[in-house]
Amino acid sequence: MSTALMAPRKKRNTKGAAIAQAILEQYQPQTKKDMQEAIKDIFGPMFEAMLQGEMDSHLGYEANDHGYNNTDNRRNGYISKNVKTTYGEIPIDVPRDRQATFEPQVIPKRTRDVSGIEDKVISMYAKGMSQRDIADTIEDIYGFEISHETISNITDSVIETAKEWQNRPLKKFYTFLFVDCLYVSIRKEMETKNCAVYVILGYDVNGVKDILGLWIGEAEGKHYWMQIFDEIKARGVEDVLFISMDGVSGLEEGARSIFKDVTVQRCIVHLIRNSVKYIPSKDYKAYTAQLKKVYGAASLKAAEAEFERFKYATETDELYFDISTFQMTDAEDDDLPFR
Repeated sequence: MSTALMAPRKKRNTKGAAIAQAILEQYQPQTKKDMQEAIKDIFGPMFEAMLQGEMDSHLGYEANDHGYNNTDNRRNGYISKNVKTTYGEIPIDVPRDRQATFEPQVIPKRTRDVSGIEDKVISMYAKGMSQRDIADTIEDIYGFEISHETISNITDSVIETAKEWQNRPLKKFYTFLFVDCLYVSIRKEMETKNCAVYVILGYDVNGVKDILGLWIGEAEGKHYWMQIFDEIKARGVEDVLFISMDGVSGLEEGARSIFKDVTVQRCIVHLIRNSVKYIPSKDYKAYTAQLKKVYGAASLKAAEAEFERFKYATETDELYFDISTFQMTDAEDDDLPFR
C-alpha cells in the first residue's frame, strides 16, 4: 500500500498515558478483569470527592469549618449505595444535609446507573482541569450549565484527595527505589508546558510495590533531590538499600545526604539501550543475545567471564569492541549493579 494513502498515526494523550502507567505499576493487572477491578478502586473515591465538592457549594462552607456560616443547614452523615458502571458495581457514600435540599448532579438522587461517566471524568483531568473545559464536559454529560464556583469546589476536593495521597505515611524500610521520568503536558497560568514528572517506585522487604509519590521536575541538582528524599524520610522512611536511576543530575548526592548508606546504581535497561543504539539493525539480535548473558549473570565474576566471551565473539568487529569496552571499563562503579 502506498504510504501516501496511509492515515497518520494519532498523537497519544500524554496525561492519559501517565495515568495508565501509574495504574499498571500500582495494580499489576494480568487480565481484563484485573484492569476493571483497578479502575473500580479509583472511581469510587473520585465520585465521593466530587460529591463532597457539590455539598460544599450547596451549604456554602467546607466540612470541619466551625466558623460562622450564613445557613441553618448542616451536614447529616452519609447514605451508602451501589452504582452500576461499565466496570461493574461500585459502592459509594453520598453526603446528606439536614434539610434534605441537597440535589447532587454528579450522581443524582435515585440514580443507580452511571455507565459512561468514567470516560468523561478522565477527559476532565486530561484537559488540564480548567474551569471552562470542565464546564464543557459537565454540560456534555448532563445537559445543564454548572457555575464556576461549583466546578472549583469539585476540582478542589479532588486535588485535596491527591494531596493526601502524596503526603500519606510510608513504610519504614524499602529494599529498592526506582526513579523514572515521564514527560506530560501541564497547564499552568493559562499556558501549557511539557514538564518532567519524576516517579519513585519502591519495593518493601516482601516484594510489594508502592508508588511513593510524583514530583514535577522544575529543576535538577543535589538540593532539589535532597528536598525530595528529606520529604520521603519525613513521611516515615528510615532506610533504603538501593536506588536505581538513569544518571539524573544530583540525585546520587541528594539521596546520600539523607540516607547515608544507600547504594545508587545506574538502571540496567538504560545502560543497554545506550549500548545498542549504535548497532546496525542486521546485527541487533545477535548482539543483544550475547549482551543479555553479561547483564543477566548471577555475580560480578560471572559477568566479567561472560564479557570476555562476548569480546572474543565480536573481536573481529571494531565497532562492537569499542562500545562494549566503554560500557564495562570506563563506566563508574555505580554503573555496574552490586559491584
